[in-house]
Amino acid sequence: MAFWNKIFGQDKTAEVDDGRSHQLPSTIVAKEFGEVNVCKRGGSFEILFTILMEPTGTAAEGWQTGVAIDASGSMQGNFGQALVDGPKREIPTSLLEQYQREGSLTLIEHQGETIPILNRIAKADLVEKGYFSWSKNEIEPLARKVTAYLASNLDADGGTTVIYWACGDGSEIEVVGDLTSDDCELAPFKGPKGIDFGSGTVLTPAVKYFAERFEDAKNGMYIFITDGELHDLEDVKKYTIQLCKDIQREKRNPLKCVLIGIGDDINEDQMEELDDLDSGTSVDIWDHKIARDIRSLVEIFAEVVSEHQIVAPNARIYDSSGQLVKNFTDGLPPKVSFTMPVGLEWFELEVAGQRIRQSVIAPK
Repeated sequence: MAFWNKIFGQDKTAEVDDGRSHQLPSTIVAKEFGEVNVCKRGGSFEILFTILMEPTGTAAEGWQTGVAIDASGSMQGNFGQALVDGPKREIPTSLLEQYQREGSLTLIEHQGETIPILNRIAKADLVEKGYFSWSKNEIEPLARKVTAYLASNLDADGGTTVIYWACGDGSEIEVVGDLTSDDCELAPFKGPKGIDFGSGTVLTPAVKYFAERFEDAKNGMYIFITDGELHDLEDVKKYTIQLCKDIQREKRNPLKCVLIGIGDDINEDQMEELDDLDSGTSVDIWDHKIARDIRSLVEIFAEVVSEHQIVAPNARIYDSSGQLVKNFTDGLPPKVSFTMPVGLEWFELEVAGQRIRQSVIAPK
């Protein structure tokens, strides 16, 4: 079975540090909040949270949106393009030789081993002949929901642009097109057609694609779906910092990028590095989410708030000792910051006749 394992992948059977901001997982965040960030500094917790809401009024004008889906080799299973449940019986040597003659099976040498690689034609043939089944497509339902939501709720043109990234050598992209809300709900998302699944996971070209294509858009919201580790994290940081500086200097309009991780092999440390990137400006481009933790798609707007919006005419915040720590007499903004003593476990926002309790302790 070792030979087949190489082909088909059958082997795959809080504490808060001092001075470091920690974003609480959405599984423990109150449904009324978008994000809650906690930073321990000496004897105090610095808390920053957002009220969960879609952009409204002038904040919702002029948006261009896009969704970029990771098409690196490790994503084949997520797209339903990997073979499972087999081989159910022995595959004739003559069939393998036929695949090799046709160029559907190639043998590559890697670290002293011969590794067989099947293309999509050979895989489809093996499924048709009953040797294997296709894996479940986990990307398609997520992609349909996210693209349809952006197209119908935010995009100025009523559509969203979809691309595959990390194709080919890992740095290529394939443009699917501009899809309306109705298109998105029925669109097939099975991976790139004209380019192979990639040999690496290079994000920068996809970010550049949206940033440059929609440079003149008043606002931009771009979602990047991925299953694993970025191979160009430092390049992404460098490009992001330049974008932040250009936005700060009003050389270009603002944009927001959100990484959504899917599967069990996500490098969330990398996602947090981008989310917490210090660009030397007041501009914050990146946010990140984990697909299995997303309760509502409105969460993608967690960091897209206007400092000038007012959520409620007044509000108060109490810590778990009952102490009033902040009083909003001139209106509750959608982004709130305050401090409370270390050692306390939660705070409550009193607004519109209700109290919303939020833990500040991340699960270990």
